[in-house]
Amino acid sequence: MPGRTPERKAPATRSTPTASAVAGTGDAAGVSGASALVSGAARTSPATGAPGAPVRATARLLAEADGRGGTALPVLAGDGPLALRRTRGVAGEACVTVVGAMSAPLGGDRIALEVTAGPGARLRVGSAAATIALPGRAAGPAHYEIRLTVADGAALHWLPEPLISAHGSELMMTTRVELAPTARLVLREEQILGRTGESPGRLTSRLTVHRGGRPLLDQELSYGPGAPGWDGGAVLGGHRAVGQLLVVDPSHDAQPLTPRRLAGTAVLVPLTGPAALATAVAPDALQLRRALDEAVTAVG
Repeated sequence: MPGRTPERKAPATRSTPTASAVAGTGDAAGVSGASALVSGAARTSPATGAPGAPVRATARLLAEADGRGGTALPVLAGDGPLALRRTRGVAGEACVTVVGAMSAPLGGDRIALEVTAGPGARLRVGSAAATIALPGRAAGPAHYEIRLTVADGAALHWLPEPLISAHGSELMMTTRVELAPTARLVLREEQILGRTGESPGRLTSRLTVHRGGRPLLDQELSYGPGAPGWDGGAVLGGHRAVGQLLVVDPSHDAQPLTPRRLAGTAVLVPLTGPAALATAVAPDALQLRRALDEAVTAVG
């Protein structure tokens, strides 16, 4: 319930957002409840059964071309609440799914995920369920840092399920991307502000992308209590789902994309360099995903 420290149970997982679990009804944010989307075991003290201390954890993933047209994963090391599982890939692409091993991020947690695609590697990373930022007993916000490195000739598809900002939570999320000049990237971010019928927590999200050592994109967005004007007409206009799709592809040097409006409240704009950014807001997660899927088709 909003305003109370959440119980940390071991609910069932759900691999992708669905209309029943995510779409919500009426003016809701688009998520029906944590029990449908949080994965992993509860975090409690074995001695007392009380909620455990904040987590400090870093998971690491390294993908390398195997010399036979495929991609190997010499490093696949989960840590703390992040478990990494290799899943079936196609056409020489390695696929990895991030699975929640415990409820996280909670207030005070510091979690990091480092992903490196070596020269010529092809890697696709997704998640088994949405990530829910929850309030915790520790003072201060939770921190979740993602560091992506893509070498020359490599391709990375970073396609996690949505991040849900639950009432009373505070999360600072940072994504840093380093691209070589001939690297390819498809990156999707989706934020759902509050579960059904509740107001959101405080969420600050920063995305920084460098290509060939030069800045390509650097933006920071803040939503929820204390963030000025976040729900006004110039920002979300009452919507509760927001997301973006970033595509970096050297082929766009020869054929730059043109700005265009996509479905509803979504736009696609080219960036300086061979890149395009689609940004969308929507009343719920299902409609947000549809808008970003349209952006994928538009980019080609």
